[in-house]
This record gives sequence, structure tokens and C-alpha cells, in this order.
Amino acid sequence: MLKLIKKLITLGLILVVVLGGGFFWLVSSALDLKSEQVDFHIARGSSMRIAANEIASAGVPLHPWVLIVLGKALHVENSIKAGSYEINRGITTLELLKKLTRGDVKQTEIAFIEGWTFSQMRERLDAHPDVRHESKGLPDSEIMRLIGAQEGAAEGLFFPDTYLFAKQSSDIDVLSRAYRTMQRHLAREWEGRAGGLPYKNAYEALIMASIVEKETGRDQDRPLVAAVFANRLRLGMLLQTDPTVIYGVGEMFDGNLRKSDLLNDTPFNTYTRAGLPPTPIAMPGLASLRATLHPAPSKALYFVARGDGSSVFSQTLDEHNQAVNRYQRGGK
Repeated sequence: MLKLIKKLITLGLILVVVLGGGFFWLVSSALDLKSEQVDFHIARGSSMRIAANEIASAGVPLHPWVLIVLGKALHVENSIKAGSYEINRGITTLELLKKLTRGDVKQTEIAFIEGWTFSQMRERLDAHPDVRHESKGLPDSEIMRLIGAQEGAAEGLFFPDTYLFAKQSSDIDVLSRAYRTMQRHLAREWEGRAGGLPYKNAYEALIMASIVEKETGRDQDRPLVAAVFANRLRLGMLLQTDPTVIYGVGEMFDGNLRKSDLLNDTPFNTYTRAGLPPTPIAMPGLASLRATLHPAPSKALYFVARGDGSSVFSQTLDEHNQAVNRYQRGGK
């Protein structure tokens, strides 16, 4: 009897080794994909069983039970990450499971450009094919609430950059990242700002940075443009900057700034109202933030575009009028 028990135990051990070896061979062998690449999406909250069935349904020649058993054996059955995945020919079941537990999802990107308005940002997001559109149709104030922002107005509070994200990420998550990135940059630049600036807080500096962003795209001129506007604020002069007027005109602006626009008293008309406009007028980049908080040591109060991307800066109205006559009116 004892010999029989020993034989059964031995046979059992051999069977376990054989089955274990067979299972290891199964999960270590390349899956026979019918194409070079297969894409699939794992929804948030999916169990290992749901994920395995979804992968098989996408065309991956995988027995769902194999992935489920492997996940349990490695104690990772509750560790899979949601997202869109891409696998290539040659991948094994074990590598697939590691990919799922790492959250090695397929990524895409979106670019927000310096000088864009929040409306332009939303248009880019709404048109992106790989974004989960949760903000479409919502008012700006509701979006700000959803991303946890304290501010009510959204303009200028998002950092222009290229953002990588997993396919089918929420547009709210993308906006939240851009908002937090701007908060970090603004806080750091405000902390290291030059002394004697005419801004009460970081938000006022952000408003000015948005104006600097719209007034010039030339790196060398940004600190001088920032100096002109800072000097004007200190003296109580009107800023008289066209981009704020254009922003106030809004969708009615047809590309031609008229005298009637300059006389139309909107909250953003810096020809009719003193001080800063109530909000930023666009997304400033890091260069404009730094120029605003570290303006050039200049007494200039005026500037005019040369027509080649650069500007001429003047301390007096007479000098400025001469520059305008030369570069804007074709005078000698």
C-alpha cells in the first residue's frame, strides 16, 4: 500500500512538472498574430476576464483562460491598466500580461501653441480623433470646475506645449495637465521675479505676459516690449495695445482693425481703459512669462514694428512718431 502511495505521489509530481512545463511553453511562445500589429482597448474598471475576452475579440489568437490563469499565478490579476494598446507580431502571452500590468499603452500627442486662445485650444481638442470628448459643449466655467481650478475665467491659464497621452484619454485630463503645468511655471517665475514690477500678483503678470506674447514673436524684443508696458503702468499711461482690442472685438474681428474698434469701449480696450484688461488674452509661452517678470532695463514708452519682425523702441512721443512715419507710413 505504501509503495502504491509513493508511486501515485511520484506520478502526481511528474504530472505537475509536465503540465507546468507545458503551460510555461504556452505562455512563452509567440502568439500567432494574423497581421503585423493588433490594436485593442481595455476599458476602465475591466476585470482580467473581461480584458482577456476583449483581447481575443480584437483578433489576438489567445485562449482567455490562459491569460486569466497566468494573472492569478503571478498575483497580478487585479493590476491591469486601462487604455489603448498596440501589440506586434512575436509577442508572447507573458509579455502581453507585463504590458497590461505596466500600462504600456499606445500614446498620441496634441500641441497647444503660444498665443492661442482657450477657444482655439478647445477646437483642437474637439477635433482630435484619439481624445475621449468629455468637455465638448460644456461652458468654460464648468471645465474649470472639473479640472479643480480656482479661477473662473479659463483664458491664458494653460501652458502651451506638446502633450503626450494614452489614446482615449479624457480631454479633461489633458486640460488639467496643461493647467497644472502653467501653475508650476507661473509660480516659479513669480517667485524669482525682478524687483519693482507694477503687478500685484502672479495673475496680473500672466495677463501682461499674454499681451507680450501677442505683441511680438521675436525673442530679443520680448524684454523690451515688457519694459514698455511696465513703464506705462507705473506712469498711469494707457497701454494702448492692439491685441487686447482685437480680443475684445472677438469673433466680429475680420482681420482689419478699424478706428471704430479702437473707440469701442470693451473691458479689453486698452485705448479707452487704464490698467490691465480683466483676464489674459491668450496663452503665453515661457519666454513671454520670463520677459514680463524680468523686463529689460529700459525707459522706453513706445514701440513700432519695422515690418521685418523686429521693433523700434522710443522714449519720447516725438521719437515714436518719427519711427511710425518711417516704418509704417513709408516716410524718409
